[in-house]
Amino acid sequence: MAKKASYITGSLFEEGYLVRTMGALVHNADIALTELVANAWDAGATQVEIFIPEDFHQKLVVSDNGTGLSKDQFEQRWMKLGYNRLKHQGKNVLFPPGVTGKRLAYGRNGVGRHGLLCFGNEYTVITNHDGKASKFVVTTLNEEQPFVIKEASFSKATTTGTRLEVLVTKNLPKAEKILKIISARFLHDPNFVVSINKQTVQLEEHSGLIDTTELVIDNIKLTAHFIDSLRSSRSTVHQGIAFWQSNRLVGEPSWILGFEAVVDGRTTFAKRYTVVIQTNDLADYVYEDWTGFKRVATMDKVYKAVAEYVNKMFAEIAMENIEETKQQVANDFKREIDSLSPLGRYEISEVIEAISLSHPTARPESLSIAVEAVINLEKTRSGKELLVKLAKLSDADIDGLKSLLDKWSIKDALIVLDEIHNRLSVIEAIRKLSKDENVDELHVLHPLVTDARWLFGPEFESAEYASNRQLHSAVETVFKKRISTKSFNNYKQRPDIVLLNDATASITGTEVFDTESNLATVNKVLIIELKRGAFKLTRAERNQAQGYVEDFVNCGALIGSPYVEAFVVGDQFSEKITPIATVKNDNNVELGKIRITTFSQLVDTAEKRLFGLRQKLNERYDDIPGMDLFNQKYPPQLSVDFRKEGTND
Repeated sequence: MAKKASYITGSLFEEGYLVRTMGALVHNADIALTELVANAWDAGATQVEIFIPEDFHQKLVVSDNGTGLSKDQFEQRWMKLGYNRLKHQGKNVLFPPGVTGKRLAYGRNGVGRHGLLCFGNEYTVITNHDGKASKFVVTTLNEEQPFVIKEASFSKATTTGTRLEVLVTKNLPKAEKILKIISARFLHDPNFVVSINKQTVQLEEHSGLIDTTELVIDNIKLTAHFIDSLRSSRSTVHQGIAFWQSNRLVGEPSWILGFEAVVDGRTTFAKRYTVVIQTNDLADYVYEDWTGFKRVATMDKVYKAVAEYVNKMFAEIAMENIEETKQQVANDFKREIDSLSPLGRYEISEVIEAISLSHPTARPESLSIAVEAVINLEKTRSGKELLVKLAKLSDADIDGLKSLLDKWSIKDALIVLDEIHNRLSVIEAIRKLSKDENVDELHVLHPLVTDARWLFGPEFESAEYASNRQLHSAVETVFKKRISTKSFNNYKQRPDIVLLNDATASITGTEVFDTESNLATVNKVLIIELKRGAFKLTRAERNQAQGYVEDFVNCGALIGSPYVEAFVVGDQFSEKITPIATVKNDNNVELGKIRITTFSQLVDTAEKRLFGLRQKLNERYDDIPGMDLFNQKYPPQLSVDFRKEGTND
């Protein structure tokens, strides 16, 4: 007798549900293939062969000689959503018969096995285990389940391992590109050979090694390798600090640790050296998709220890190369120095000597800036540099310069240009960072959007905001127990960023003088609720914002009847909601408005507000990463202070 179900009706799944919910894995070919190589590692394979076709509608194949799966294992592991590898199999890799060794497994959440969905909506698994071969065709084209076994057959097998096949209908990768990416994401292991289209992947090796140091933080052991890429026998694809957990790269190498820039990535030192941090002890802090580390206190300690090591190594290298640095700077400016008077040349030589001795860790770029400044001072004594620049101007440029000086002072022009640069850099940072779901919306996106408050209305161009006391009282009345006593991020600064238990909001107000009482009253309140990068807004977010507006209107803490406008900003919003809603009283008088908007809409608005300058000048910002633009606006030390102030209980 069949067992009676313990539920009335199960859930249904839209066709292709799994593909739409798996993020970058099913959209980026390099991530998908990296995960499949990692799966082969976890299966104890010593060889992985990948075949990438040249055109669509041909088979892409990934095969390995690992342990393979039995029919029962396939159904219990492969066909289970969110399969917990650590819980069921432990952290150590099991090898096939005849193979010995020791490995730590990469997999934890059972997502990477579906990497072939990046290339098509169904794929074939042929897996051999314990003398039996199983063939399964897995498809996502089903309404009742996220994915199902469409076909299955069984036979005898003489080997172990797994072969994956998919007919490529989308995201066809280039074999040469994947070869380089796989090479850069796994360290060299003689017992793990990967080939792509019969070409063996040369996994990353430590060549050009200068120093190896053991670092211990609590119970975490790190091995730090300091590498000079100029001495390396092969080109280094990435510079920066690279973390390798169990011989697999976590995220991408970078000179930024957490929120701190250890080294300016544009400098000569940053482009020459690489730091590799090897460990087996950070698995618990790695994101499931290996794109980076979780934001936890332990990683802050790790980052601090690594930064201290890097700075120590740079200081030692700089001391050893003072003479080389001096000569390099002198050679860089040889022509300029030769054009100076004997006194000028002597002064330049003294500057190079003094800075090199007093600041042995100074980078050549820093020395160059100082030397260039002294050279400029020497030249401007006679006005030669200005004459040289004027001589190179075209007739049109000379006419334009004359017109500019007729209408503007040099100071006025610099003020305007500086403000334009400030606004463009903020908007470009928002554009580049808003798509990244790992960006901290409180400490990165929210300050940027708050700095761009002029997008929400010309009245917010001014720095004259309503009293913090009035807004503070209103916020406490509206949100009550949802905030703590430390909810105001910058209590003495404006505008305020308020930390709620389930959201982050910026509350800003403008005030006017009442003509009858001559007292200042709040006439408009702006609420900006910001969601994490890549967040999709739904009716729930709009309704929550509508509640804010209604509560502020009726809170009784603000004198007068201020108009309340709320913006909810996300990456995209559901097509099922109306992006604009109004709040009216019983007399049908409009008291406030709620707008659902996206980061893209903010960027487009800025484009129009700035008369198309962003589009005309965007090449100035194309090569600057979003976090670099953010750090220009909020230098690392200021960012640290900002974050400390924003800590909520």
